[in-house]
Amino acid sequence: MLHTIIRPNTYQDSVSLMLLSKQLSGLDEVERVSIMMGTPANKDIFRDTGFGTPELDRAGAGDMVIVVDADSADAASLVDKKITDFLTNQKAASSSNSFTTVRSLGRAMEVLPQANLALVSIPGEQAAPEIERVLDAGMNAFVFSDNIAIEDEVRLKSKARDLGLLMMGPDCGTGSFAGLPLAFTNIVRRGSIGIVGASGTGTQEIMVQIDRAGSGVSQAIGLGGRDLSEKVGAITCLQALEALDADPGTKVITLVSKPPAPSVREKVLGRCQQLSKPVVAILLGERAPKAVNGNIHFADTLEDAARIAVSLAGPADVVVPTLKAGQSKITGLFCGGTLANEAALMVAAELGVPTDAAHVDGYMLHHDGHTIIDLGDDKYTQGRPHPMIDPSLRAQMIEQAFDNEALAVLLFDVVTGYGSNLDPAGAIAPAIERGLAKARAAGREVAVVASVCGTENDPQPRSGQEAMLRNIGVIVLDSNAAAARFAIGIAKTAGRAGSNTRVPEPTRRLISEAPQIVNIGLPSFAEALNSEGASVVQYTWSPLAGGNTRLQKILAVLG
Repeated sequence: MLHTIIRPNTYQDSVSLMLLSKQLSGLDEVERVSIMMGTPANKDIFRDTGFGTPELDRAGAGDMVIVVDADSADAASLVDKKITDFLTNQKAASSSNSFTTVRSLGRAMEVLPQANLALVSIPGEQAAPEIERVLDAGMNAFVFSDNIAIEDEVRLKSKARDLGLLMMGPDCGTGSFAGLPLAFTNIVRRGSIGIVGASGTGTQEIMVQIDRAGSGVSQAIGLGGRDLSEKVGAITCLQALEALDADPGTKVITLVSKPPAPSVREKVLGRCQQLSKPVVAILLGERAPKAVNGNIHFADTLEDAARIAVSLAGPADVVVPTLKAGQSKITGLFCGGTLANEAALMVAAELGVPTDAAHVDGYMLHHDGHTIIDLGDDKYTQGRPHPMIDPSLRAQMIEQAFDNEALAVLLFDVVTGYGSNLDPAGAIAPAIERGLAKARAAGREVAVVASVCGTENDPQPRSGQEAMLRNIGVIVLDSNAAAARFAIGIAKTAGRAGSNTRVPEPTRRLISEAPQIVNIGLPSFAEALNSEGASVVQYTWSPLAGGNTRLQKILAVLG
């Protein structure tokens, strides 16, 4: 038998009601319990799931509706008492929180006058007016709520853009600013990789993989699943790309989305090519092009996107020198033939140039000013030991390489172990220092990138060789492939002007300092933010005029 209880003007969020329904359904005295707000959509769900009763018709959108499947009225009364206890305990828990709870946006702004971000997780059919109030108050909006009309999304995103604000969402599941978690977000290292995501779990997976690789995230800006659709036109995506390009703490930008509408794809990728930083793009469902498009690196999987971004960002403490226009070429001088070949194949694939298949005179790549040479080739070992034993010829060629005004990156390997020179890094270090000094005297900087193929147990311990190189300004990566990929990233963005985009002040503040947040809706989001040290106020929202849409429209007209 079904028993219906209606609690007028008692708003609770859907997550709390779902958990409460599950808890009360476990009582021995009842078969099932379903608790939802009395919105028209929820009434249909009651009826479709076998909980339809005549009493549903008198429930309003702001009323809590409880339908109990039990043999007796006493069981329904027990459920009603349990709900009273739940609401009482909820109020007590709220009063014990270390963050302030309020019941209006105006009061939230009084408590936190510098608030610049609202996290909105209220029913979608009620969300648009609240988002508008947030924007009018000068706050960026992160909208977890879904089921918002696309016309409202376009209108509100356009308004946010005109005000210099970001509206992330609707249906925005993941975001992070200054390491603070918004909605469904993992706690990861801070770093220099920025993420623009039209996919919540896609953004999470990239963040997690970046963290596991030992790197970190500067900001993760969610978009909502429809932002790259034809109707929305990537309004927030374009804003987010420009914001991260102007962010001093971001070295690499990663874009994750399902395939955009064709015209939107061209618009977004065209804007990416205008940015001053490398972009890693994964458009899930599209076959990633093998060649790099300008400064855009494409990935097939989320793991690949994270790996490429980490390689392009390099070690956290690395500062890439500022290069001039015209400096875009890579010169690789290797003593390991296979290492030279691997680097050449990567450079050729990424820059869209051919390798030297014949390997004449040790050239693994010789095209358009890019050169990668295997100095262990017969050409260079006639009458002299292999360069792994005697690096003197390589030292000469390294110093000469800096005479090339187009040189952006000098790339090389250091190979340790038995048989190799007892101090291979030390043997070429003076040549690198002289070359850098010569370039600087001519008003140029050059990035010098290397990897050490060796272990701590070698006669030349790896850490000592790496430290010697770093001490003279060499960027040392963990593998030959990582060094090649990093060199490619530098060459592709070399000579690009820094960001000339003027980011509006509200957006600049959002990405340059820890946001101060008004959480509108799910208290668990405020609790998570509070646990991470955020300045947060909980706005315990309930629908205006008890959810009566007609009265809401009248009140809106009256102002």
